[in-house]
Amino acid sequence: MIDLEKIRREKGIKELLQFAIINIDKPTGPTSFSVSQYVKRALGLAKTSHLGTLDPQVTGVLPVALSRACRLNEYFMHRNKTYVGIMRLHTDVAEKKLEAAIKKFIGKIMQLPPVRSRVKRAIREREVKSFDILEIEGKDILFYTEVQAGTYIRKLCDDIGKEIGGAHMLELRRTKAGIFDETKTINLYDFDKAVESWKKGDESALRNILNPAEIIAEVLPVVQANPEKRKQLLTGKPLMKQDIKGNLPEEEKFALFLGDTFIGAYKKVSEGDIIARSEFILN
Repeated sequence: MIDLEKIRREKGIKELLQFAIINIDKPTGPTSFSVSQYVKRALGLAKTSHLGTLDPQVTGVLPVALSRACRLNEYFMHRNKTYVGIMRLHTDVAEKKLEAAIKKFIGKIMQLPPVRSRVKRAIREREVKSFDILEIEGKDILFYTEVQAGTYIRKLCDDIGKEIGGAHMLELRRTKAGIFDETKTINLYDFDKAVESWKKGDESALRNILNPAEIIAEVLPVVQANPEKRKQLLTGKPLMKQDIKGNLPEEEKFALFLGDTFIGAYKKVSEGDIIARSEFILN
């Protein structure tokens, strides 16, 4: 197990700011990009990037990668997302009929992104893990849903509505994005206070909200490096059997560590003595 709390506690604040993720509770109004840029300017960083777009009117979990942690975005982004929202029905519908309509959209579905989306408008397969009714008040349906990354909840509500006389999404909040959930978010007001304290010499609040990007160990399987090979591995050399302790995982991609020190992200290959090649090296 990688000791993330030890890393957070022992790394210098400047070092943390170069390789960390902040789990922002995005408010309604700003775009995900503008929130990411806000964090960048406040911390005086060269680069930040968010881990999965939320529409301006949608609130909730928006992890923002800092500096070199941006290179790990692809490993974090393509994970299931969960939401709580309100779907407004256009006509009165019996609960059993509504549940029957929803059931048609559980599992793998074909979805056409909305007209105003940033992606190419082509029908794509996505998976809806669950869509549960939490409460019904008149024509407003409070729901919880877990979906594959890249699933449009607004479009999902619209498609369900087409089965029952119409519906649209009224409100939406993302409660979880991969390993990041709303129980450990920070709102922009508290983020500002933490930054202000840091600039005045008290780094404790800021340190507390910085998730070391070594948290990649909760996303990818971890392989431990041979300590004797550390210097060579930090040059990005291809990985050979003698460079690691134990065996490679079954998964195609993995994170290489030396103790609690992250070396890089790798992809398995079969090239003679070469067992994996680096996709990213932290050096």
